[in-house]
Amino acid sequence: MQDHHVVVVGGGFGGLQLVNDLKGAPVRITLIDRRNHHLFQPLLYQVATTLLATSEIAWPIRSFFRDRPEVTTLLAEVVGVDSQAHRLTLKGGETIAYDTLVLATGATHAYFGHDEWEPVAPGLKTLEDATTIRRRVLLAFEQAELESDPAIRDALLTFTIVGAGPTGVELAGIISELARTTLPKEFRNIDTTKARIILVEAGPRVLASFDEGLSAYAHKALEKLGVEVRTGKPVTSCTEEGVTIGETFVPSRTIVWAAGVQASPAGEWLGAPADRAGRVVVDKELRAPGKPDIFVIGDTAAVMRDDGTPVPGIAPAAKQQGAYVAKVTRAKLLGQPAPGPFHYHHQGSLATIGKSAAIIDFGWIKLRGWIAWWVWGLAHIYFLIGTRWRFAVAWSWLWIYISRQHSARLITQRETMREE
Repeated sequence: MQDHHVVVVGGGFGGLQLVNDLKGAPVRITLIDRRNHHLFQPLLYQVATTLLATSEIAWPIRSFFRDRPEVTTLLAEVVGVDSQAHRLTLKGGETIAYDTLVLATGATHAYFGHDEWEPVAPGLKTLEDATTIRRRVLLAFEQAELESDPAIRDALLTFTIVGAGPTGVELAGIISELARTTLPKEFRNIDTTKARIILVEAGPRVLASFDEGLSAYAHKALEKLGVEVRTGKPVTSCTEEGVTIGETFVPSRTIVWAAGVQASPAGEWLGAPADRAGRVVVDKELRAPGKPDIFVIGDTAAVMRDDGTPVPGIAPAAKQQGAYVAKVTRAKLLGQPAPGPFHYHHQGSLATIGKSAAIIDFGWIKLRGWIAWWVWGLAHIYFLIGTRWRFAVAWSWLWIYISRQHSARLITQRETMREE
């Protein structure tokens, strides 16, 4: 069993937890990812809104395993899996054999049949997405400063976020604070406090996964920040000129998509059953149906709780699944009893609304306001990797809280999703 080869595809929360928990097991591990870094995705929106730098929420994957000679890290993209031959294929044509395969390939944006909207309404899943959104937000103010046509200037100063889940709410709150507290004294020809931030939700309320009382609090907190919250009507069109909400066109030169996700093509690789979002429907041990040597975890998997509700696609869930697969694998190799079916333990739902308001639902207790904001901040700092980055993020937040100045406002790279 010393030569048992575990291949993990994806260096996100689930993949890293799995590799960490297999330390000391009689295995060789190959970890494959399309990027060379692990991303702390819960704070990605803070890069997009100029609060944090990219280096504060992303770390080279290789650095985690420099003292683990049994772990090989590859920068590559998987394009197919041959489950009968126990081999996977990389984009360059190379193949890699496995004894146990774990697919933790994550998810991307879902435009509900309108993929043509992506160039004008980028989603937020990668560092590239975050820097693209940051660039567009900052350029909108810069272009408005130069614009003499009032109609065009108003369109430049209108920011539309589609989708009022945690990401959409957090984006809307921070962009509003950027316009109203950070930038006003820096521009001469425009009044940044007059910027419109519109949050659009097709459903009846924001943060629908939260308790109705917390959702109502979030709605009021957003409006207090100056965010226009529009619920009950979907977006029907996105163009470079603006967005159509129901039948109403709103001129808006900056649109951000936060309305849905689509899983990676892992289900297609395996020919396995998948849900509407493309997530592989796994069994109670997180295995792909009929493929006992292939596990699927994180946003790639559709995992059901005992009560029939889906396990949410959040970092704690992915980490729990990675830890569980490590236990199953270790038990198999050591000839020990299997740990039983996977059970998800919900640790709570959190969302922040601007600089000093948040909501938290632990089930047994619900918090809102500045107390929830402090708990939210401490929880995120705790889950960051390494003392250095915990200190860096804590210092950035403290500086912003005291000075009201966002420190990551550099426009550094060319547009990645459309020509300027």
